[in-house]
Amino acid sequence: MENIALIESFSEFKDNKSIDRVTLMSILEEVFRAALKRRFGSDENFDIIINPDKGDLEIWRNRVVVADGFSEDDNEEIELAEARRIEPDFEIGEDVSEEVKLIDLGRRAILALRQNLISKIHEHDSTNIFKQFKELEGEIYSAEVHHIRHNAVILLDDEGNEIVLPKSEQIRSDFFRKGDAVRGVIKSVELRGNKPAIILSRTSPAFLVKLFEQEIPEVFDGLITIEGVARIPGDKAKIAVDSYDDRIDPVGACVGVKGSRIHGIVRELGNENIDVINYTKNEQLFVARALSPAKVTSVDIKPYEEEKNGKKGRVNVLLKPEEVSKAIGRSGVNIRLASELTGYEIDVQREGLEEEDVELTEFSDEIEAWVIAEFKKIGLETAKSVLEKDVSMLVQRTDLEEETILEVQRILKEEFED
Repeated sequence: MENIALIESFSEFKDNKSIDRVTLMSILEEVFRAALKRRFGSDENFDIIINPDKGDLEIWRNRVVVADGFSEDDNEEIELAEARRIEPDFEIGEDVSEEVKLIDLGRRAILALRQNLISKIHEHDSTNIFKQFKELEGEIYSAEVHHIRHNAVILLDDEGNEIVLPKSEQIRSDFFRKGDAVRGVIKSVELRGNKPAIILSRTSPAFLVKLFEQEIPEVFDGLITIEGVARIPGDKAKIAVDSYDDRIDPVGACVGVKGSRIHGIVRELGNENIDVINYTKNEQLFVARALSPAKVTSVDIKPYEEEKNGKKGRVNVLLKPEEVSKAIGRSGVNIRLASELTGYEIDVQREGLEEEDVELTEFSDEIEAWVIAEFKKIGLETAKSVLEKDVSMLVQRTDLEEETILEVQRILKEEFED
């Protein structure tokens, strides 16, 4: 009866499908050897025979027979008189194998052994889950909302695995209720202690790529390739696509008739506006396409000798005055995404700029950089472009106070008066 706790432990785990027979036996032997080492000081002279199917085991201690009174190590040596109580014909120098009952380890040791066994099994399960999800990093995954916290949503998948969707990985318009199914990509998997931390993301560019693979058959089949993605989650995205088959229009295939194919992706991303553009190795043409819906007059690329802040160079783009605001976009979103997609810093200039006009950056000694940046956001790059605008309009379109705008215009006027 002394091994009943052990039998219960076996019964609890032997049907666990995540653990094969060999692994279970290895864990059990490790746990028992640790218990023997604590009790006897060493486990080297013990044989452990385990039958996990029946929840039974045998532990045998092997000792050498020595003369009475000459035993130096009770764990490895047994005196002749004691040996002959086991079997009367033992002689000095012979090996004795004696079964050790679990009760000999003590009740407290048996309870600790069971707890250690449970801990090792859970540790093994955690390692398996970690390996399983590590292979899924970057892949799309779905789980159900279990609990909502102020800084994260806790999800459970069909296997009961816990997945975390942090606030920082949620789209601005995301709103979840308990029981909702949520899709995203596995962004990262880490072992924190013995527990795997699985992080889901809906803001990653990889999520947009995977949605295209899922929703557009030609992308899934490899007939259309995705060459680049730039994204401001929940607001706007640009995705460059290409095809090695001249018979396929990659943009048309991705968008579908009247947007039918891309509509599901847009809805999944909280009505994120997605520009699909044709990729080309002609970098001037690619920059021009990336600035759509604006129509570009000319593109002048000045590559850097070495990349700076992840950018390959600077591009001067010339546009007609009515195209400038389209190129820049609301709050500078369009030009920012075009820059990210192409890998170039992009400067927008109006077509027909007179030679005597002066770039706003020339006034950086008198006008603060953040003020100049506010004008650039709405496509005003030069002194005359600011002077031509009505003050009330500038107040509405920028985050500048009327007093600041009037002061800037005063400084600019002085330049031309001089």
